[in-house]
Amino acid sequence: MPRTIFEKSDAITLVAEVFRELGYEGASMSNITARTKLSKGSLYHFFPGGKEEMAAQIMANIDAWFVDEMFKPLEEDEPRVAIARMWETSDAYFRSGRRVCLIGAFALDETRDRFPSAIQGYFKRWIEALAGALTRAGVDASEAQELADDAVVGIQGALTLARALGNDEIFGRTLRRLRERVEARLT
Repeated sequence: MPRTIFEKSDAITLVAEVFRELGYEGASMSNITARTKLSKGSLYHFFPGGKEEMAAQIMANIDAWFVDEMFKPLEEDEPRVAIARMWETSDAYFRSGRRVCLIGAFALDETRDRFPSAIQGYFKRWIEALAGALTRAGVDASEAQELADDAVVGIQGALTLARALGNDEIFGRTLRRLRERVEARLT
């Protein structure tokens, strides 16, 4: 029986989980309707541009969340507090390694060619925001850039490896090591 959804944000959440599970190419309209229990009519009502619009809206939704919860705090708040918050936010959002980074997953296949600016913008802003916070906290700019690159690489790599090996502990251990490395530079 089709599910009744009144808000586009609800549809975005449901469809995002299908993309996380099946990827962009694997998420056919049939799979999306079956897994979300939304009718095709409802999906086209919220996303007249079809699957491509769904992916674009989902990425915009994810980006907006990260801007509010992580990027702006890194850019505007007291740096040490914002960096500490970043680790907690990453752990919570990615459910301690049990939740795939959808934008990261899109970056790994042909989907990146459909949405290059959204995918690149997400990662660039995260790295730049963290590097800026580190620099404001007194870390040399080139070292801050290296630490920021390594932190985002480590988080994304740990998500991939945790998923590939079915071992969520990899994410937690990696996050702790990254945090310790960054905090050592802040003292």
